[in-house]
Amino acid sequence: MFGIVRPCRHRLGERLAAQWMAHLCGLCLALRKDHGQFARIVTNYDGLLISVLTEAQLSAPVRETGAWRRTAGPCPLRGMRTASVARGEGARLAAAVSLVLASAKVRDHVADGDGLLARRPVAPAARRVAESWGRAGARGGSAVGFDTGVLVDAVERQLGIEALAGPGTPLLTVTEPTESATAAAFAHTAVLAGRPANAAPLAEAGRLFGRLAHLLDAVEDRDTDAAAGAWNPLTATGTPLTEARRLADDAVHGIRLALAEVAFDEGRLAHRLLVHELPASVDRAFGTTSCAAHGHHDVRGANPFAPPGSPGTPPPPEPPRRRGLIPGCAVFLGLACTCQLCCGEYDDPWTGERRQGGCEGCDCCECCQCDGCGDGCCCDGCGGCNC
Repeated sequence: MFGIVRPCRHRLGERLAAQWMAHLCGLCLALRKDHGQFARIVTNYDGLLISVLTEAQLSAPVRETGAWRRTAGPCPLRGMRTASVARGEGARLAAAVSLVLASAKVRDHVADGDGLLARRPVAPAARRVAESWGRAGARGGSAVGFDTGVLVDAVERQLGIEALAGPGTPLLTVTEPTESATAAAFAHTAVLAGRPANAAPLAEAGRLFGRLAHLLDAVEDRDTDAAAGAWNPLTATGTPLTEARRLADDAVHGIRLALAEVAFDEGRLAHRLLVHELPASVDRAFGTTSCAAHGHHDVRGANPFAPPGSPGTPPPPEPPRRRGLIPGCAVFLGLACTCQLCCGEYDDPWTGERRQGGCEGCDCCECCQCDGCGDGCCCDGCGGCNC
């Protein structure tokens, strides 16, 4: 699993956590149904937002027809339990977008010669997998009226921009292709839901989400990229972390403003993920907060940009162990078969970073502080929340 929106189950509460898992499982099953078993490895936390946004815009009578939910059979990722999962055009769009972007990511790693992909027997195989995913994603997008060409164009422009970027290049020039791709995907959810008036604000929210995803990925990979000699937008453009944090905070604020203009029929989960979980994602990437329930160091209030070892800063983390595409896929399958992806903590199969399973409990409940959230925005189990 990968993505920047990785919510804590207890912050979501029981009801929203069940909805979140329904969309996660729906994306996984849509990938299997439309594109084969192997395609399920591109299931990711951010991709399910497409499914969430589509369903959030549907009217209650449409949602209650049963066309957008089905009961899935037992799965190791759910501890061999059945579950109600999302289905329909939102899940299929999420699957198509995930495949195309995963295809681009693999091609990028092959071009950079990362890890095992630098070896001759592995690189051609990975390239064929990427091409297959790209074609499958295009077919899936076409089936729901979405032209994935905008995603492919963004990837191609990204490579050209990165090749030309250097010290002094505005960081937003580097993030623009990602912004364009996510804007198109977010806006198409309004088409699928029959809410064309929502397309413009959703495109704006998607544009800023793409910016944020690119920024946080760059921040989290900055040290490992430097150690490996890999290209990183912050290092290449000479952008300090303080500026990256400012841009990230501005993007979070802009997403909140854009979503306020979207007409949702049932938008609690979308609101929770995109308004309240994104700030947590930013804090996590910059090392300014963490979940106390698992004994992680809480550095809220400390200077995140101070030199390592300074008073009030946490000790530097051990560098994660990174794997190539094929070894990472093997580890992913092992985690899936032992239920660790959903029911515990685990090391990310590819980056080595510590992850928390979707069903793992924690008591780091935080109540929302915004107006108009409605019932269910706070954690159901925190006890005593009045907001």
